Amino acid sequence: MSFEHPAGGYRKIFETCEELSEPLPATVTGRIPSFLKGSLLRLGPGLFEVGDEPFYHLFDGQALMHKFDFKNGQVTYFRKYVKTDAYVRAITEKRVVITEFGTFAYPDPCKNIFSRFFSYFKGVEVTDNCLVNVYPIGEDYYAVTETNYITKVDTDTLDTLKKVDMCNYVNINGVTAHPHIERDGTVWNIGNCMGKGATLAYNIVRIPPTQKDKSDPIEKSKVWVQFPSHERFKPSYVHSFGMSENYFVFVETPVKINLLKFLSAWSIRGSNYMDCFESNESQGTLFHIARKEPAEYIDLKFKGAPIGMFHHINTYEDQGFVVVDLCAWKGFEFVYNYLWLANLRANWDEVKKAAMMAPQPEVRRYVIPLDVHKEEQGKNLVSLPYTTATATMHADGMIWLEPEVLFSGPRQAFEFPQINYEKFAGKNYTYAYGLGLNHFVPDRIVKLNVKTKETWVWQEPDSYPSEPLFVQTPEGVDEDDGILLTIVVNPGAQRPGYLLILNAKDLSEIARAEVECTFPVTFHGMYKP
Repeated sequence: MSFEHPAGGYRKIFETCEELSEPLPATVTGRIPSFLKGSLLRLGPGLFEVGDEPFYHLFDGQALMHKFDFKNGQVTYFRKYVKTDAYVRAITEKRVVITEFGTFAYPDPCKNIFSRFFSYFKGVEVTDNCLVNVYPIGEDYYAVTETNYITKVDTDTLDTLKKVDMCNYVNINGVTAHPHIERDGTVWNIGNCMGKGATLAYNIVRIPPTQKDKSDPIEKSKVWVQFPSHERFKPSYVHSFGMSENYFVFVETPVKINLLKFLSAWSIRGSNYMDCFESNESQGTLFHIARKEPAEYIDLKFKGAPIGMFHHINTYEDQGFVVVDLCAWKGFEFVYNYLWLANLRANWDEVKKAAMMAPQPEVRRYVIPLDVHKEEQGKNLVSLPYTTATATMHADGMIWLEPEVLFSGPRQAFEFPQINYEKFAGKNYTYAYGLGLNHFVPDRIVKLNVKTKETWVWQEPDSYPSEPLFVQTPEGVDEDDGILLTIVVNPGAQRPGYLLILNAKDLSEIARAEVECTFPVTFHGMYKP
Protein backbone atom coordinates (compact mmCIF):
# COMPACT_ATOMS: atom_id res chain seq x y z
CA MET A 1 0.00 0.00 0.00
CA SER A 2 1.41 3.35 -1.01
CA PHE A 3 0.43 6.60 0.69
CA GLU A 4 0.16 9.80 -1.33
CA HIS A 5 1.51 13.12 -0.04
CA PRO A 6 0.00 15.77 -2.32
CA ALA A 7 0.05 18.43 0.42
CA GLY A 8 3.86 18.22 0.50
CA GLY A 9 4.07 18.32 4.31
CA TYR A 10 7.43 16.48 4.03
CA ARG A 11 9.01 19.84 3.08
CA LYS A 12 8.83 20.76 6.78
CA ILE A 13 11.59 18.27 7.61
CA PHE A 14 14.00 20.18 5.36
CA GLU A 15 13.53 23.56 7.05
CA THR A 16 15.93 25.36 9.36
CA CYS A 17 15.04 25.44 13.05
CA GLU A 18 16.39 27.16 16.13
CA GLU A 19 18.11 25.40 18.99
CA LEU A 20 16.36 25.43 22.38
CA SER A 21 17.58 27.27 25.45
CA GLU A 22 16.02 24.72 27.79
CA PRO A 23 14.20 21.37 27.51
CA LEU A 24 10.51 21.45 26.53
CA PRO A 25 8.01 19.31 28.43
CA ALA A 26 6.13 16.81 26.26
CA THR A 27 2.45 15.92 26.46
CA VAL A 28 2.21 12.17 26.89
CA THR A 29 -0.68 10.02 25.67
CA GLY A 30 -0.56 6.32 26.49
CA ARG A 31 1.95 5.12 29.08
CA ILE A 32 5.71 5.43 28.84
CA PRO A 33 7.16 1.97 29.71
CA SER A 34 8.66 2.11 33.21
CA PHE A 35 11.98 0.62 32.03
CA LEU A 36 12.64 3.64 29.78
CA LYS A 37 15.10 5.73 31.77
CA GLY A 38 17.75 7.78 30.05
CA SER A 39 17.77 9.44 26.64
CA LEU A 40 17.03 8.98 22.98
CA LEU A 41 19.71 10.84 21.00
CA ARG A 42 19.29 11.74 17.30
CA LEU A 43 21.40 13.63 14.77
CA GLY A 44 20.62 15.32 11.48
CA PRO A 45 20.85 18.62 9.60
CA GLY A 46 19.14 21.63 11.20
CA LEU A 47 20.51 24.72 9.49
CA PHE A 48 19.80 24.68 5.76
CA GLU A 49 21.09 28.14 4.83
CA VAL A 50 23.54 30.73 6.22
CA GLY A 51 22.65 34.35 5.60
CA ASP A 52 21.47 34.28 2.00
CA GLU A 53 23.62 31.28 1.03
CA PRO A 54 21.75 27.97 0.83
CA PHE A 55 23.10 24.50 1.42
CA TYR A 56 22.19 22.34 -1.56
CA HIS A 57 22.38 18.72 -0.46
CA LEU A 58 20.67 16.64 2.23
CA PHE A 59 24.07 16.00 3.86
CA ASP A 60 25.09 19.68 3.96
CA GLY A 61 22.81 21.17 6.63
CA GLN A 62 24.64 21.87 9.88
CA ALA A 63 24.56 19.22 12.61
CA LEU A 64 21.73 19.47 15.13
CA MET A 65 21.56 17.10 18.08
CA HIS A 66 18.16 16.11 19.50
CA LYS A 67 17.43 14.48 22.84
CA PHE A 68 14.32 13.04 24.45
CA ASP A 69 14.77 12.37 28.17
CA PHE A 70 12.66 9.82 30.08
CA LYS A 71 12.04 10.23 33.80
CA ASN A 72 9.24 8.72 35.90
CA GLY A 73 6.88 8.43 32.94
CA GLN A 74 7.55 12.05 31.91
CA VAL A 75 9.35 13.12 28.74
CA THR A 76 11.26 16.28 27.80
CA TYR A 77 12.72 17.33 24.46
CA PHE A 78 15.91 19.34 23.95
CA ARG A 79 18.16 20.21 21.01
CA LYS A 80 21.38 22.08 20.30
CA TYR A 81 23.62 22.66 17.33
CA VAL A 82 26.94 20.87 17.52
CA LYS A 83 29.50 23.69 17.65
CA THR A 84 31.75 22.35 14.91
CA ASP A 85 34.24 24.54 13.09
CA ALA A 86 31.94 24.42 10.04
CA TYR A 87 29.00 25.71 12.11
CA VAL A 88 30.79 28.30 14.25
CA ARG A 89 32.58 29.87 11.30
CA ALA A 90 29.42 29.91 9.18
CA ILE A 91 27.46 31.66 11.95
CA THR A 92 30.31 34.11 12.62
CA GLU A 93 30.91 35.04 8.98
CA LYS A 94 27.24 34.63 7.93
CA ARG A 95 28.22 32.54 4.90
CA VAL A 96 29.22 28.99 3.97
CA VAL A 97 32.90 28.86 5.00
CA ILE A 98 33.73 25.15 4.72
CA THR A 99 32.77 23.14 1.65
CA GLU A 100 30.15 20.52 2.44
CA PHE A 101 29.03 17.40 0.60
CA GLY A 102 27.14 19.24 -2.13
CA THR A 103 27.84 22.92 -1.39
CA PHE A 104 31.02 24.72 -2.39
CA ALA A 105 32.39 27.39 -0.04
CA TYR A 106 33.60 30.40 -2.02
CA PRO A 107 36.57 32.36 -0.72
CA ASP A 108 35.66 35.45 1.26
CA PRO A 109 34.61 38.12 -1.26
CA CYS A 110 35.94 40.85 1.06
CA LYS A 111 39.55 39.68 0.80
CA ASN A 112 41.67 41.14 -2.00
CA ILE A 113 42.34 39.26 -5.22
CA PHE A 114 45.78 38.00 -4.09
CA SER A 115 44.68 36.49 -0.82
CA ARG A 116 41.67 34.99 -2.63
CA PHE A 117 43.91 33.50 -5.28
CA PHE A 118 46.17 31.91 -2.65
CA SER A 119 43.31 30.62 -0.55
CA TYR A 120 42.36 28.48 -3.57
CA PHE A 121 45.69 26.66 -3.33
CA LYS A 122 45.78 25.97 0.38
CA GLY A 123 44.05 22.65 -0.18
CA VAL A 124 40.65 21.79 1.12
CA GLU A 125 39.46 22.20 4.66
CA VAL A 126 37.67 18.95 5.31
CA THR A 127 34.32 19.44 6.99
CA ASP A 128 33.71 18.35 10.59
CA ASN A 129 29.92 18.69 10.19
CA CYS A 130 28.98 15.65 12.30
CA LEU A 131 25.33 15.30 11.28
CA VAL A 132 25.04 11.55 10.76
CA ASN A 133 25.28 9.58 14.00
CA VAL A 134 26.36 9.47 17.64
CA TYR A 135 28.03 6.54 19.42
CA PRO A 136 30.11 5.75 22.51
CA ILE A 137 33.88 5.26 22.61
CA GLY A 138 34.95 4.18 26.08
CA GLU A 139 33.02 6.42 28.45
CA ASP A 140 32.71 9.28 25.96
CA TYR A 141 30.20 10.01 23.20
CA TYR A 142 31.01 11.26 19.71
CA ALA A 143 28.89 12.88 17.02
CA VAL A 144 30.18 11.81 13.62
CA THR A 145 30.01 12.17 9.86
CA GLU A 146 32.22 10.31 7.36
CA THR A 147 35.37 12.42 7.39
CA ASN A 148 38.42 12.02 9.65
CA TYR A 149 36.90 14.37 12.26
CA ILE A 150 34.70 13.18 15.10
CA THR A 151 33.29 15.51 17.75
CA LYS A 152 33.08 14.70 21.44
CA VAL A 153 29.77 15.78 22.96
CA ASP A 154 28.22 15.89 26.41
CA THR A 155 25.06 13.83 26.07
CA ASP A 156 23.48 15.45 29.15
CA THR A 157 23.87 19.12 28.22
CA LEU A 158 24.44 18.56 24.46
CA ASP A 159 27.50 20.79 24.76
CA THR A 160 30.31 20.33 22.24
CA LEU A 161 33.52 19.30 23.99
CA LYS A 162 36.25 18.82 21.39
CA LYS A 163 37.10 17.92 17.81
CA VAL A 164 39.24 14.81 17.32
CA ASP A 165 41.20 14.06 14.16
CA MET A 166 41.34 10.27 13.68
CA CYS A 167 44.29 10.74 11.28
CA ASN A 168 46.43 11.48 14.32
CA TYR A 169 46.00 7.90 15.50
CA VAL A 170 45.49 5.61 12.50
CA ASN A 171 46.16 5.61 8.75
CA ILE A 172 42.72 6.44 7.34
CA ASN A 173 41.23 9.26 5.26
CA GLY A 174 37.87 9.03 7.01
CA VAL A 175 35.80 6.55 8.98
CA THR A 176 32.16 5.58 8.58
CA ALA A 177 29.32 6.70 10.83
CA HIS A 178 28.40 3.01 11.30
CA PRO A 179 30.87 1.31 13.61
CA HIS A 180 30.17 -2.06 15.21
CA ILE A 181 30.35 -1.99 18.99
CA GLU A 182 30.88 -5.19 20.95
CA ARG A 183 29.44 -5.89 24.39
CA ASP A 184 32.72 -5.02 26.11
CA GLY A 185 32.80 -1.63 24.34
CA THR A 186 35.32 -2.47 21.61
CA VAL A 187 34.60 -0.30 18.57
CA TRP A 188 35.29 -1.53 15.02
CA ASN A 189 35.13 0.77 11.99
CA ILE A 190 36.34 0.98 8.40
CA GLY A 191 37.84 3.74 6.29
CA ASN A 192 39.86 4.05 3.12
CA CYS A 193 43.55 4.90 3.26
CA MET A 194 46.65 5.28 1.16
CA GLY A 195 48.87 2.26 1.71
CA LYS A 196 52.46 1.44 0.73
CA GLY A 197 53.55 2.78 -2.64
CA ALA A 198 50.50 5.06 -2.76
CA THR A 199 48.16 2.14 -3.36
CA LEU A 200 44.70 2.43 -2.06
CA ALA A 201 43.17 0.13 0.54
CA TYR A 202 40.44 -0.03 3.16
CA ASN A 203 41.43 -0.43 6.79
CA ILE A 204 39.42 -2.01 9.57
CA VAL A 205 40.22 -0.02 12.71
CA ARG A 206 39.86 -1.29 16.28
CA ILE A 207 39.35 1.08 19.21
CA PRO A 208 39.62 -0.77 22.54
CA PRO A 209 37.07 -0.47 25.37
CA THR A 210 37.39 1.76 28.46
CA GLN A 211 40.98 1.65 29.73
CA LYS A 212 41.78 0.69 33.33
CA ASP A 213 44.19 3.64 33.63
CA LYS A 214 41.40 6.00 32.42
CA SER A 215 43.42 6.98 29.33
CA ASP A 216 41.60 7.74 26.08
CA PRO A 217 40.89 4.53 24.13
CA ILE A 218 41.23 6.48 20.85
CA GLU A 219 44.97 6.83 21.56
CA LYS A 220 45.18 3.04 21.40
CA SER A 221 43.34 2.73 18.07
CA LYS A 222 44.96 0.46 15.57
CA VAL A 223 44.56 -0.89 12.07
CA TRP A 224 43.45 -4.50 12.42
CA VAL A 225 43.22 -5.84 8.88
CA GLN A 226 43.29 -4.38 5.38
CA PHE A 227 41.09 -4.93 2.31
CA PRO A 228 42.56 -4.24 -1.15
CA SER A 229 41.01 -1.71 -3.50
CA HIS A 230 39.84 -2.79 -6.95
CA GLU A 231 41.05 0.48 -8.51
CA ARG A 232 44.29 2.23 -7.72
CA PHE A 233 43.10 5.84 -7.53
CA LYS A 234 39.40 5.30 -7.03
CA PRO A 235 38.16 3.97 -3.72
CA SER A 236 34.55 2.87 -3.51
CA TYR A 237 32.26 4.94 -1.36
CA VAL A 238 31.88 2.98 1.90
CA HIS A 239 29.06 3.76 4.32
CA SER A 240 29.01 0.66 6.55
CA PHE A 241 30.39 -2.88 6.77
CA GLY A 242 29.31 -6.28 7.99
CA MET A 243 30.66 -8.08 11.05
CA SER A 244 29.80 -11.59 12.26
CA GLU A 245 31.37 -13.31 15.27
CA ASN A 246 34.53 -14.25 13.36
CA TYR A 247 34.51 -12.28 10.10
CA PHE A 248 34.38 -8.81 8.59
CA VAL A 249 32.54 -8.32 5.29
CA PHE A 250 33.28 -5.34 3.07
CA VAL A 251 31.08 -4.71 0.02
CA GLU A 252 32.97 -2.77 -2.64
CA THR A 253 30.32 -1.15 -4.85
CA PRO A 254 30.77 0.48 -8.28
CA VAL A 255 30.26 3.97 -6.80
CA LYS A 256 33.75 5.49 -6.76
CA ILE A 257 35.50 8.57 -5.42
CA ASN A 258 37.84 9.83 -8.13
CA LEU A 259 40.84 10.85 -6.00
CA LEU A 260 42.60 12.74 -8.79
CA LYS A 261 39.44 14.77 -9.32
CA PHE A 262 39.11 15.15 -5.57
CA LEU A 263 42.63 16.53 -5.19
CA SER A 264 42.35 18.93 -8.12
CA ALA A 265 38.74 19.91 -7.50
CA TRP A 266 39.56 22.17 -4.59
CA SER A 267 42.30 24.11 -6.32
CA ILE A 268 40.54 25.89 -9.17
CA ARG A 269 36.86 25.44 -9.71
CA GLY A 270 33.84 25.60 -7.42
CA SER A 271 33.70 21.91 -6.67
CA ASN A 272 32.22 19.91 -3.82
CA TYR A 273 32.44 16.29 -2.72
CA MET A 274 29.50 15.25 -4.91
CA ASP A 275 31.45 16.29 -8.04
CA CYS A 276 34.10 13.68 -7.29
CA PHE A 277 31.82 10.63 -7.43
CA GLU A 278 31.57 8.48 -10.52
CA SER A 279 30.45 4.95 -11.33
CA ASN A 280 32.57 2.12 -12.66
CA GLU A 281 29.89 0.58 -14.84
CA SER A 282 31.86 -2.58 -15.59
CA GLN A 283 33.04 -3.51 -12.10
CA GLY A 284 29.89 -5.00 -10.57
CA THR A 285 29.93 -5.44 -6.80
CA LEU A 286 32.85 -7.11 -5.04
CA PHE A 287 32.43 -8.88 -1.71
CA HIS A 288 35.52 -9.07 0.48
CA ILE A 289 35.91 -11.11 3.61
CA ALA A 290 38.52 -11.10 6.38
CA ARG A 291 38.99 -13.18 9.48
CA LYS A 292 38.96 -11.39 12.84
CA GLU A 293 41.29 -13.65 14.87
CA PRO A 294 43.99 -14.06 13.69
CA ALA A 295 43.39 -11.01 11.51
CA GLU A 296 43.73 -12.02 7.88
CA TYR A 297 42.30 -11.08 4.50
CA ILE A 298 40.83 -14.14 2.76
CA ASP A 299 41.91 -14.01 -0.85
CA LEU A 300 38.78 -15.29 -2.58
CA LYS A 301 37.03 -13.35 -5.34
CA PHE A 302 33.29 -12.94 -4.76
CA LYS A 303 31.31 -10.84 -7.18
CA GLY A 304 27.70 -9.85 -7.88
CA ALA A 305 25.68 -7.54 -10.11
CA PRO A 306 26.15 -3.79 -9.49
CA ILE A 307 24.37 -2.29 -6.48
CA GLY A 308 24.58 0.85 -4.43
CA MET A 309 24.63 0.12 -0.72
CA PHE A 310 24.59 2.20 2.43
CA HIS A 311 23.36 0.01 5.26
CA HIS A 312 24.13 -3.51 6.33
CA ILE A 313 21.31 -5.06 8.37
CA ASN A 314 23.12 -8.01 9.95
CA THR A 315 25.82 -10.56 9.16
CA TYR A 316 26.13 -14.04 10.67
CA GLU A 317 27.78 -17.42 10.17
CA ASP A 318 25.92 -20.68 9.61
CA GLN A 319 27.36 -24.10 8.68
CA GLY A 320 30.42 -22.78 6.86
CA PHE A 321 28.67 -19.81 5.22
CA VAL A 322 28.55 -16.11 5.98
CA VAL A 323 25.06 -14.68 5.50
CA VAL A 324 25.03 -10.98 4.60
CA ASP A 325 21.73 -9.06 4.77
CA LEU A 326 21.75 -5.52 3.42
CA CYS A 327 19.68 -2.71 1.93
CA ALA A 328 20.56 -2.55 -1.76
CA TRP A 329 19.81 -0.06 -4.55
CA LYS A 330 19.90 -1.78 -7.93
CA GLY A 331 22.42 -0.67 -10.55
CA PHE A 332 25.58 1.44 -10.50
CA GLU A 333 24.11 4.95 -10.23
CA PHE A 334 24.80 6.87 -7.01
CA VAL A 335 21.58 7.29 -4.99
CA TYR A 336 22.89 10.54 -3.47
CA ASN A 337 22.32 12.12 -6.92
CA TYR A 338 18.63 12.10 -5.97
CA LEU A 339 19.05 13.67 -2.53
CA TRP A 340 19.54 17.30 -3.51
CA LEU A 341 17.32 19.42 -1.28
CA ALA A 342 15.60 20.96 -4.33
CA ASN A 343 14.46 17.43 -5.33
CA LEU A 344 13.28 16.56 -1.83
CA ARG A 345 11.33 19.82 -1.45
CA ALA A 346 9.60 19.55 -4.82
CA ASN A 347 5.87 19.00 -5.31
CA TRP A 348 4.72 15.43 -4.77
CA ASP A 349 4.30 14.74 -8.50
CA GLU A 350 7.88 15.92 -9.13
CA VAL A 351 9.22 13.89 -6.21
CA LYS A 352 7.54 10.81 -7.65
CA LYS A 353 8.86 11.48 -11.15
CA ALA A 354 12.44 11.77 -9.93
CA ALA A 355 12.14 8.56 -7.87
CA MET A 356 10.94 6.71 -10.98
CA MET A 357 14.36 7.41 -12.57
CA ALA A 358 16.39 6.53 -9.48
CA PRO A 359 17.93 3.14 -8.63
CA GLN A 360 15.32 0.81 -7.13
CA PRO A 361 15.59 -0.33 -3.51
CA GLU A 362 15.60 -3.96 -2.39
CA VAL A 363 16.48 -5.84 0.80
CA ARG A 364 18.87 -8.62 -0.17
CA ARG A 365 20.54 -11.64 1.38
CA TYR A 366 23.89 -12.75 -0.02
CA VAL A 367 25.54 -15.98 1.11
CA ILE A 368 29.33 -16.30 1.01
CA PRO A 369 30.79 -19.84 1.13
CA LEU A 370 33.97 -20.09 3.21
CA ASP A 371 34.98 -23.54 2.05
CA VAL A 372 35.68 -23.23 -1.66
CA HIS A 373 37.26 -25.79 -3.99
CA LYS A 374 38.31 -25.06 -7.58
CA GLU A 375 36.83 -28.30 -8.92
CA GLU A 376 33.29 -27.30 -7.96
CA GLN A 377 32.97 -25.10 -11.01
CA GLY A 378 29.49 -24.33 -12.28
CA LYS A 379 27.50 -25.66 -9.36
CA ASN A 380 25.80 -23.75 -6.55
CA LEU A 381 28.08 -23.83 -3.51
CA VAL A 382 25.35 -22.72 -1.08
CA SER A 383 23.75 -25.62 0.76
CA LEU A 384 21.83 -23.72 3.45
CA PRO A 385 18.29 -25.12 3.29
CA TYR A 386 16.47 -21.86 4.01
CA THR A 387 17.79 -19.53 1.32
CA THR A 388 17.59 -19.22 -2.47
CA ALA A 389 20.82 -17.19 -2.55
CA THR A 390 23.50 -18.86 -4.67
CA ALA A 391 27.27 -18.79 -5.12
CA THR A 392 28.69 -20.24 -8.35
CA MET A 393 32.38 -20.85 -9.14
CA HIS A 394 33.47 -19.59 -12.57
CA ALA A 395 36.38 -21.01 -14.56
CA ASP A 396 38.67 -18.13 -13.54
CA GLY A 397 38.10 -18.86 -9.85
CA MET A 398 35.70 -15.95 -9.36
CA ILE A 399 32.58 -16.88 -7.37
CA TRP A 400 29.40 -15.23 -8.61
CA LEU A 401 26.83 -14.35 -5.92
CA GLU A 402 23.11 -14.13 -6.63
CA PRO A 403 21.02 -12.78 -3.74
CA GLU A 404 17.74 -13.82 -2.25
CA VAL A 405 15.31 -10.88 -2.19
CA LEU A 406 13.88 -10.41 1.32
CA PHE A 407 11.80 -7.32 0.58
CA SER A 408 10.97 -5.45 -2.61
CA GLY A 409 8.36 -2.80 -3.40
CA PRO A 410 8.78 -0.47 -6.38
CA ARG A 411 10.06 2.89 -5.07
CA GLN A 412 9.26 1.71 -1.54
CA ALA A 413 12.53 1.36 0.35
CA PHE A 414 13.16 -0.46 3.62
CA GLU A 415 16.06 1.66 4.85
CA PHE A 416 17.87 2.84 8.02
CA PRO A 417 17.62 -0.76 9.28
CA GLN A 418 17.84 -1.73 12.95
CA ILE A 419 17.77 -5.06 14.79
CA ASN A 420 17.83 -6.26 18.38
CA TYR A 421 21.52 -5.37 18.20
CA GLU A 422 22.45 -6.17 21.77
CA LYS A 423 21.39 -9.80 21.56
CA PHE A 424 21.48 -10.61 17.82
CA ALA A 425 24.31 -8.62 16.21
CA GLY A 426 26.42 -11.10 14.28
CA LYS A 427 24.00 -13.94 15.04
CA ASN A 428 21.27 -15.81 13.18
CA TYR A 429 18.25 -13.54 13.67
CA THR A 430 14.63 -13.13 12.56
CA TYR A 431 13.54 -9.48 12.71
CA ALA A 432 14.67 -6.23 11.17
CA TYR A 433 13.02 -2.83 11.64
CA GLY A 434 13.30 -0.02 9.13
CA LEU A 435 12.18 3.39 8.00
CA GLY A 436 9.97 3.12 4.93
CA LEU A 437 10.86 5.57 2.17
CA ASN A 438 8.04 6.22 -0.28
CA HIS A 439 9.71 7.78 -3.36
CA PHE A 440 12.45 8.97 -0.92
CA VAL A 441 9.89 10.49 1.49
CA PRO A 442 10.06 8.81 4.94
CA ASP A 443 6.44 7.96 5.72
CA ARG A 444 6.22 4.67 7.62
CA ILE A 445 7.89 2.28 10.05
CA VAL A 446 8.28 -1.29 8.84
CA LYS A 447 9.07 -4.56 10.58
CA LEU A 448 10.42 -7.41 8.43
CA ASN A 449 10.67 -11.09 9.29
CA VAL A 450 13.77 -12.05 7.28
CA LYS A 451 12.88 -15.75 7.47
CA THR A 452 9.24 -15.64 6.29
CA LYS A 453 9.32 -12.18 4.58
CA GLU A 454 6.22 -11.16 6.51
CA THR A 455 5.95 -7.39 7.12
CA TRP A 456 4.15 -5.11 9.58
CA VAL A 457 3.65 -1.38 8.98
CA TRP A 458 2.93 1.69 11.13
CA GLN A 459 1.72 4.65 9.11
CA GLU A 460 -0.44 7.74 9.59
CA PRO A 461 -1.44 10.45 7.08
CA ASP A 462 0.97 13.41 6.75
CA SER A 463 3.36 11.91 9.31
CA TYR A 464 7.09 11.64 8.66
CA PRO A 465 8.98 9.32 11.04
CA SER A 466 12.72 8.59 11.40
CA GLU A 467 14.89 5.51 11.90
CA PRO A 468 13.28 3.22 14.53
CA LEU A 469 15.56 2.19 17.41
CA PHE A 470 14.89 -1.09 19.21
CA VAL A 471 14.99 -1.25 23.01
CA GLN A 472 14.65 -4.65 24.66
CA THR A 473 12.10 -5.20 27.45
CA PRO A 474 14.29 -6.01 30.51
CA GLU A 475 12.77 -9.44 31.15
CA GLY A 476 12.05 -10.04 27.47
CA VAL A 477 12.58 -13.58 26.15
CA ASP A 478 11.73 -13.33 22.44
CA GLU A 479 13.92 -11.51 19.94
CA ASP A 480 11.15 -8.93 19.41
CA ASP A 481 10.20 -8.46 23.08
CA GLY A 482 10.74 -4.74 23.17
CA ILE A 483 9.76 -1.35 21.85
CA LEU A 484 10.69 0.88 18.95
CA LEU A 485 11.52 4.55 19.43
CA THR A 486 11.10 6.94 16.50
CA ILE A 487 10.53 10.67 16.21
CA VAL A 488 7.74 11.85 13.93
CA VAL A 489 6.87 15.17 12.31
CA ASN A 490 3.18 15.87 11.61
CA PRO A 491 3.31 19.44 10.25
CA GLY A 492 -0.44 20.11 10.43
CA ALA A 493 -0.92 19.09 14.07
CA GLN A 494 -1.22 21.45 17.02
CA ARG A 495 1.92 19.81 18.48
CA PRO A 496 3.75 18.97 15.25
CA GLY A 497 6.66 16.92 16.61
CA TYR A 498 6.49 13.80 18.73
CA LEU A 499 8.34 10.82 20.04
CA LEU A 500 6.47 7.63 19.15
CA ILE A 501 6.79 4.37 21.09
CA LEU A 502 5.65 1.24 19.28
CA ASN A 503 5.37 -2.36 20.44
CA ALA A 504 8.08 -4.17 18.46
CA LYS A 505 5.89 -7.29 18.22
CA ASP A 506 3.11 -5.82 16.05
CA LEU A 507 3.93 -2.08 15.68
CA SER A 508 0.90 -1.09 17.76
CA GLU A 509 1.22 2.26 19.50
CA ILE A 510 2.15 2.21 23.20
CA ALA A 511 2.60 5.95 23.76
CA ARG A 512 3.50 9.24 22.18
CA ALA A 513 5.10 12.34 23.67
CA GLU A 514 4.20 15.48 21.72
CA VAL A 515 6.03 18.81 21.79
CA GLU A 516 5.07 22.30 20.67
CA CYS A 517 7.69 22.42 17.94
CA THR A 518 8.65 20.59 14.80
CA PHE A 519 12.03 19.07 14.01
CA PRO A 520 13.95 18.50 10.81
CA VAL A 521 14.97 15.14 9.36
CA THR A 522 17.31 12.99 11.49
CA PHE A 523 19.50 10.17 10.21
CA HIS A 524 20.79 8.00 13.03
CA GLY A 525 21.03 7.93 16.78
CA MET A 526 21.01 5.77 19.88
CA TYR A 527 19.14 5.01 23.06
CA LYS A 528 21.35 5.70 26.06
CA PRO A 529 19.94 3.92 29.15
